[in-house]
Amino acid sequence: MHLADRSLAAPRNRLLAALAPGDLARLRPRLDAVALPCRRVLQLPDEPIAAVLFPETGFVSMLAEMEDGDAAEVGLVGAEGMIGLPLLLGADRDDVEAMVQAPGTFLRMEAEAFRAALEEFPAFHGLLLRYALVHHGQVARTAACNGRHPTEQRLARWLLMAHDRVEGAEFPMTHEFLSMMLGVRRAGITVAAGQLQKAGFIHYERGCIEVTDRPGLESACCECYGVVRRTQDRLLGPPAGGRGLPRLTRAPAGGGR
Repeated sequence: MHLADRSLAAPRNRLLAALAPGDLARLRPRLDAVALPCRRVLQLPDEPIAAVLFPETGFVSMLAEMEDGDAAEVGLVGAEGMIGLPLLLGADRDDVEAMVQAPGTFLRMEAEAFRAALEEFPAFHGLLLRYALVHHGQVARTAACNGRHPTEQRLARWLLMAHDRVEGAEFPMTHEFLSMMLGVRRAGITVAAGQLQKAGFIHYERGCIEVTDRPGLESACCECYGVVRRTQDRLLGPPAGGRGLPRLTRAPAGGGR
């Protein structure tokens, strides 16, 4: 089965999977399945957004760039969400960069087709607005967490978020990139990751991190991860299990014209 056939047969993106069968069937011709590698830039600051993307596997970092060339992560998007929220909210560009952090498959919809779909499918529009609120809460909590909590707790939160968005227990990541994600010095990441590894919660080797004790990692985290997950569950539906992203309740048919 080709990539496009496999992805569109039963979408793993939670937003698309939550649609009524009739709405999803009408949207399928507008979606193209693409495989994207790590570090692929999907969106640049202050440039028109050509398309929205719905991750199926892998995840994307939303990065705020500084004048000196440095950057910090302000959000993380996986199969629970979408890339291109400004198009949902009536704008055509953003002030952040979107970069693939873990490679995977994505379903792509051109900007004009997406705008038409928002008019055509009210249930789809309402579902995406709820996701926008979830993402806003994640961004706000990330700012609070990075400003108030110790590096080890912040790292544990980020690792839990990443773990939610991958299919196994491992994902590629270097200390250098984690330092940019969390806005701390690399030496601080090395110390924090060493503490988590010594406790047996993670294993790090050759640019790959494996979560070896999920409950232990949760115990090392601050309250911020739980706050975001509870909001996500409330607005998008209960989780499918103890780990992973929420399984959304099916939205009523929006009905095409």
